[in-house]
Amino acid sequence: MNRWMPALFLILLVQSTITAVVFWPDSGVSDHPAEPLLAPFPITAIDELHIGDEFDNEAVLVRTGKQWLLPYRENLPADAIKIQALLQDLTDQSGSWPVARSSAARQRFQVADYYYQKRLKLFSAGEELGTVYLGTSPGFRKVHARNADQDAIFSITLNTFEVPANSQAWLDPKLLQVRVPLRIDSDLYNIYLEDGHWKSATGGRPDKTQVDALLTALKNLQVEGIAGDDLQRDLSAVEDELILSIQSLGGEVTLEVMTLNKQHYIYSSEFPLFFRLSAYDFDRLMGIDAGLVSGEDSGQ
Repeated sequence: MNRWMPALFLILLVQSTITAVVFWPDSGVSDHPAEPLLAPFPITAIDELHIGDEFDNEAVLVRTGKQWLLPYRENLPADAIKIQALLQDLTDQSGSWPVARSSAARQRFQVADYYYQKRLKLFSAGEELGTVYLGTSPGFRKVHARNADQDAIFSITLNTFEVPANSQAWLDPKLLQVRVPLRIDSDLYNIYLEDGHWKSATGGRPDKTQVDALLTALKNLQVEGIAGDDLQRDLSAVEDELILSIQSLGGEVTLEVMTLNKQHYIYSSEFPLFFRLSAYDFDRLMGIDAGLVSGEDSGQ
């Protein structure tokens, strides 16, 4: 009997090996198909975005090169950083897992094609890449989302109020900033940069503190939005409180600052519309001491 033991053990070992090979789970093969992505296309391909809401409002954003524009708002610059963040949130959901799939869930989470809070249509070179519906919020900075071509409903990191269906809300607030001025002319002072120093056309010595304050105000200037359509014509007749003609590395521009009904506005020769200006930015521009900037009151 003992002489058969090695042979029996060998047979058992062979059988165990065959069984393991046949039935051992393969980590590279799944019994379930891969879950679809919410926005299965590269972010760099997206060059047009239509954002609608349940009230039939719509914002249209178009990319030209590296710049995003508002085509229905005189092609004003849009906030590229804000748009990039939105597209990143939509396309960077590879770790998400669907929370529901049913038709009833589409209505409950408000991501149905007939019932939604926001609808985002994404295009590339004139061709529609896909449509994403945004609905209810399951928690802080979370929103339910569904691709129109899929049943899967995801919970993604995003706030619906960060996706306004209003073109003006996407306006770049920094569009009037003057980063590197070389000459600044107003009714009360004319200064220019020469050999790294600011000089006055009148021969005075500009006060450095006041010049720095003026440069900072121009460099950090932000608008709060576009003046209402009914105000555009009225503002064109308002007397300017300050006019600045500026030569910079970016070219020449004229800024006009005014007040109407205790609200402040600004106009730039680069754009055909008046913009709302905060009291803070208004005070920074109007608070510059013209005598010190020109060097007339420097005591030199």
